[in-house]
Amino acid sequence: QVQLVESGGGLVQPGGSLRLSCAASGSIFSTNPMGWYRQAPGKERELVARITGTGRGSTNYADSVKGRFTISRDNAKNTIYLQMNSLKPEDTAVYKCNAGAVKSGAWINYWGQGTQVTVSS
Repeated sequence: QVQLVESGGGLVQPGGSLRLSCAASGSIFSTNPMGWYRQAPGKERELVARITGTGRGSTNYADSVKGRFTISRDNAKNTIYLQMNSLKPEDTAVYKCNAGAVKSGAWINYWGQGTQVTVSS
């Protein structure tokens, strides 16, 4: 059974930093693509950043976070991270970890429970 457990959210002032972690267990390995999504109240869920599971781990980011957020993974710990710097009030949202895997020939998306990030003075 796959489990994704996020941690690291909280309240931070504008301009501050937070680091989110997502620990994967079960059938998620270093070869699985993983990422972070967020959903603010009244808005649709959006991709924040993702990292592939092959090679050096290619990354891509939403335009709104480029240059401020960095996604990384520690394969030995089966964990991905999201370093968030220069946080803005518009970054306030529930952040969820995602992992993709093939199961019985079908692509499955797994999700964590989410962690709240609030950017406010």
